[in-house]
Amino acid sequence: MSRFIAVDRDTAYLLPPSVDEWLPQNHLARFVVEVIDQLDLSELTRQYAGRGSDAYHPAMLLGLLVYGYATGLHSSRKIERACHDSVAMRFIAANTQPDHDSIATFRRRFLPQIEALFVQVLMLAREMKCLKLGAIALDGTKIAANASKHSALSWEHANRIEAQLREEVQLLLKLAEDSDSRPVGDGLDVPAEIARREQRLAALAQAKDKIRQRAAERHAVESQAHEAKCAKRQAQREAGKKPRGPGARAAIE
Repeated sequence: MSRFIAVDRDTAYLLPPSVDEWLPQNHLARFVVEVIDQLDLSELTRQYAGRGSDAYHPAMLLGLLVYGYATGLHSSRKIERACHDSVAMRFIAANTQPDHDSIATFRRRFLPQIEALFVQVLMLAREMKCLKLGAIALDGTKIAANASKHSALSWEHANRIEAQLREEVQLLLKLAEDSDSRPVGDGLDVPAEIARREQRLAALAQAKDKIRQRAAERHAVESQAHEAKCAKRQAQREAGKKPRGPGARAAIE
């Protein structure tokens, strides 16, 4: 008899799980969080008045943007969704779920600062000998060869790479703004009436019944057609005529 590891999605944790346990130590999301923790975010934090409800910390929101943009996730709605279903995003967000309005408002409010901080993240990653951050190349591959042939470690070459990375960040931020202006789908449009599990299961059972009913109806129609053909061929044989058409030979045998 086959033996399988149990699949249990219902048993609750005895103790709250730690998000630190969810990712391997060398995961990109950890790197992004640790680098951002080393940046000076005072230009962002001092602009929060402290009135009203508690705000999401700029370090966390910046981490979501940097990781999302570096891995091809530009839409604020998709980042919001990823904070629910992506382990990496849940780690960065410390298991909170900021909505897309908060994410987009943060990006638009602090666009110049985010651009500068994002470039700092990329430059720090490059100085740490990282060749890529997600999908972003950090090795200056877009710089003309004759400009960097003899100056791989020069101040001028570093400035060229920083300018290239700044252009990359500007493009990513533009993609984010463009993405937020379009509706986002995730490939499965779940109607509101089956959003809850019990309703989905009931709808699934009803759908399966309908499919079985259609299959039974199709089988009945096909059986009637087959019986009609058999009856026609039998009538032809009884009348001394040779049956024609597919299956006639098999029917005679």
